[in-house]
Amino acid sequence: MTILQALSGYYDRMAARGDAEPPGFSREKISFAVVIDRDGGLVDVVDLRDTTGKKPVAVLRDVPAGAKRTVAVAPNLFWDKTAYSLGVTAAEGKRTAQEHRAFRDLHAKLLAESGDEGLAALRLFLESWTPDRFTAPRFSTDMLDTNIVFRLDGDTGPNGKPRFIHDRPAALPLIEARGVAGNAIHCLVSGVEAPMARLHPAIKGVDGAQTMGAALVSFNLDAFESYGRAQGANAPTGQAAAFRYGAALNRLLDRNSGSRVQLVAGAHLDPSRRRSREVRHRHRFRLGDTTTVFWVDGSDVGEEEAAAAEATLASIFETVDRVDDDHDSAYAAQVRVMLESLAQGRPAAFGELRIPPGVRVHVLGLAPNAARLSVRFWMTETLGHLAGHARNHAADCRVEPAPHLWGAGPAINRLLVKTTAAQEKWENIPPLLAGEMARAVLGGGRYPWTLLSTAIMRLRAGDDPGSGWHAAVIRAVLARDHRLGITKDGAPMSVDKQETNPAYRLGRLFALLEAAQYNALGRVNATIRDRYFGAASATPAGVFPLLLRGAQNHLASLRKEGKAGGLERDLEEVMGGLATGLPRSLRLEDQGRFVIGYYHQRAARFTKKDVVDEQGNDDASN
Repeated sequence: MTILQALSGYYDRMAARGDAEPPGFSREKISFAVVIDRDGGLVDVVDLRDTTGKKPVAVLRDVPAGAKRTVAVAPNLFWDKTAYSLGVTAAEGKRTAQEHRAFRDLHAKLLAESGDEGLAALRLFLESWTPDRFTAPRFSTDMLDTNIVFRLDGDTGPNGKPRFIHDRPAALPLIEARGVAGNAIHCLVSGVEAPMARLHPAIKGVDGAQTMGAALVSFNLDAFESYGRAQGANAPTGQAAAFRYGAALNRLLDRNSGSRVQLVAGAHLDPSRRRSREVRHRHRFRLGDTTTVFWVDGSDVGEEEAAAAEATLASIFETVDRVDDDHDSAYAAQVRVMLESLAQGRPAAFGELRIPPGVRVHVLGLAPNAARLSVRFWMTETLGHLAGHARNHAADCRVEPAPHLWGAGPAINRLLVKTTAAQEKWENIPPLLAGEMARAVLGGGRYPWTLLSTAIMRLRAGDDPGSGWHAAVIRAVLARDHRLGITKDGAPMSVDKQETNPAYRLGRLFALLEAAQYNALGRVNATIRDRYFGAASATPAGVFPLLLRGAQNHLASLRKEGKAGGLERDLEEVMGGLATGLPRSLRLEDQGRFVIGYYHQRAARFTKKDVVDEQGNDDASN
């Protein structure tokens, strides 16, 4: 199934639950309504913005689909920003008069023969309106450059609520007529004959893209065209199909959209001990510069089951990093049980619902590219397979002890910001790496090799190898390749004294030499880790002889205090496994094993308790 076909299918789910705008409409941010009487006279201006927050915010409303604008003047039908609709703007507005004239002429032509009192009133208003009437008290500077609609005074819809002129029955044929012109083609999305969409809908909500919207399908230069076809003819798509996929994708990208389902914690307990809450999740999340949306193919399940499956899928992406109380702990535990059930091919219980593991889900990653969108990744999988991939990801990343603030398992973004981003800033996550990482986690394939190289590069740049985050992602790369049969050797999850890999043992050795320095000298301005970690992990033969000579002085000081026993035993054990000597250099994957060995041994130093040396002294130095 293609991206556009899957999005067109999601539009059917939206329509079934009453969330889809009708054909010919789109959801736009509307701020004000101009109320007019039947003679076209101004009655009032109504503020439609949401004023519950600190600052008024425009609300999304269904209006006739906006015109596709590049540099040409193109007015919208029955609504527009004030430059078009009223001829006023806060900017310099060199062509404001031209834009307002185009808006007025469009409606004068379309509404000239209309006998509907609302449409006639709008035509009369535009004929008599002059921009110099935009004055207080009815009009304010807050209106400038916002989108406005029109309403006939006293007009109400079937529900008894005031309705806008574009919602009047007489307006609908005019709205539909604007979209039927075009050559009949065989639509590549629906497979039926339909009028061709010359221009595809603008997609809004992709982080970093133009706020007015960017194109997912676009042909604007000769280099992109073929066989003499222009624009939309290069990818023949019917107008109805283009509208459907555009409406669905824009709704998925809307920050205020989402599904609500009821999650019951402790469903197996006595009813008096059960706890319930409503869970709301978005259909979008951010990975580096990639805006990702996901949805469920609801053709085989009901809407409630599909929404519950999407909430389960959201739990894979929005992993809880810290659990604050027992109540949240219960929900986190239930989510883990659900994912495990799905991964094993068994239905999962979400409250009172049963989610089949075979339900199909779609994941789409989009990135900005000038006035267009780049598809970073597109995946179609069953929920059971995705849950299994999520379980494997957690297993591959696991190191013991877990890094500080690891929680129930970090989200992809948190892994990347901790291990690949300079200064741990979200905007510094390598953009291409985020998309490759998402493909690996969701699809179960290899982790990108650049994840390994970037994590090691960040350690050389000064990141703390003792945090454990870098060791976790490095182990993930090595363990995944080993599990897929690509390499013979993986990486241990916890400290392994039987591991004979020289790089791993050298990492352990470095941690012991650092412990000897700390126990002998206490805190110093620059430790051997600060000075030599990068060089020791890349060229051991050139660095470790120097470190070992320095360690003899530290151990001599510790012997005088009776504190060297434990360290010397561990040093002998590690050095005994380096019978082949110190390698001159280590490959990139072995540099990763060096990091893992260092973290394991350093963590063991802080967890070892009540070790007694030969002289009977307590020794927790290693």
